[in-house]
Amino acid sequence: MNMQQMMIQAQKLQRELKKAKDELRNKDFITTVGGAVSVTMKGDFKVSTISIDEDAFDKENKEMVEEMISMAINELIEKIKKAEEDIEESITGRAGGFGF
Repeated sequence: MNMQQMMIQAQKLQRELKKAKDELRNKDFITTVGGAVSVTMKGDFKVSTISIDEDAFDKENKEMVEEMISMAINELIEKIKKAEEDIEESITGRAGGFGF
C-alpha cells in the first residue's frame, strides 16, 4: 500500500470514527440502582433524567437515595466510556483508535 492509499484509508477511518462518536453522543444510557433510582444519561455525559421511586422519599432515606444517584451516574459514565472504547476498537482494530 502506497502513502496516498494509506492517507485515504486513514481519512476514511477518521470519518467513520467521527460518525460513530456523533451517534454515541445522542444515545441514551439508562441504569437503575436499588430499584429506587433510575438515571438516564446521553453519550455526551449529560444527565437527561433522574427518576426516584415514591417510596424512597422518606426523610430517613435521604443519604441512601443520594448515594444511589451517585452510583448510577458513575455507572453510566463507565458504560459510556466502554461504548466509546468499543467503537474505536471496532473501527480502527485497536483500543485507543488513532488518538483523535
